[in-house]
Amino acid sequence: MKRYSIVIFTIILFVNFNCKKTEKKTENWVKIFNGKDLNDWTIKINGFELNDNYNNTFRVENEVIKVSYDQYDTFTNQFGHLFYKTPFSNYRFRLQYRFTGEQARGGQGWATKNSGIMIHCQDPKSMLVNQGFPISLEVQLLGGVKENEPRSSGNLCTPGTHVTMNEKMITEHCIKANCKTYYGEEWITAEVLVNNDSITHYIDGIPVISYANPIIGGEFLDTTSQEIQAKNGQPLKGGYISLQSESHPIEFRNIEILKL
Repeated sequence: MKRYSIVIFTIILFVNFNCKKTEKKTENWVKIFNGKDLNDWTIKINGFELNDNYNNTFRVENEVIKVSYDQYDTFTNQFGHLFYKTPFSNYRFRLQYRFTGEQARGGQGWATKNSGIMIHCQDPKSMLVNQGFPISLEVQLLGGVKENEPRSSGNLCTPGTHVTMNEKMITEHCIKANCKTYYGEEWITAEVLVNNDSITHYIDGIPVISYANPIIGGEFLDTTSQEIQAKNGQPLKGGYISLQSESHPIEFRNIEILKL
């Protein structure tokens, strides 16, 4: 009887141990877009004061953030960014996006089906009225324009920043990701993993580019602002997240973050 009890006890311990091993840690993703309004977001459009939503560029319809140019006569460098209210450092961020319709009249060729998620952004309150892009790291979102002409999404662009890849400082403005081309208007999932000084972009769950040690610097620093120039070479440990408007209509939904 004693031996039988020991066997039963051993089996129970084994089952409990394996159950704990297979338990998945709960991930507390938080939705940062409520699907109703932009109350938690700040707008900054080049040439306009903070929160001047020129021509209703950023709007919410059917639980989707839409970047629209239907009230523009022509696009003349009104590059815009929609900033979430809280800065972050270590996190996973994800959303779904899709390009729609035709580019705004006046938009430049390179901006066709071109937008982005900007991370490690400077505070929007610190941006100049005439500043097209925040100091940041851009998860560049691109769509295919010409059939059979590759155009990867999830690239890295570096307005006012440099990064390290393969132990070398990269000073190019845009670095292509290893990602397929999306030609249609389908919804695509983009995700960013920020783990201390290491950052990886994902498109539809596939890692497409990684880099590390971002710093402030480069030709896109504004030369008229001594305050910004004084930060040249400063490590970027975190910042705000923003969504971009670059002249082609785009939609964003299911925007959420997981703090690490």
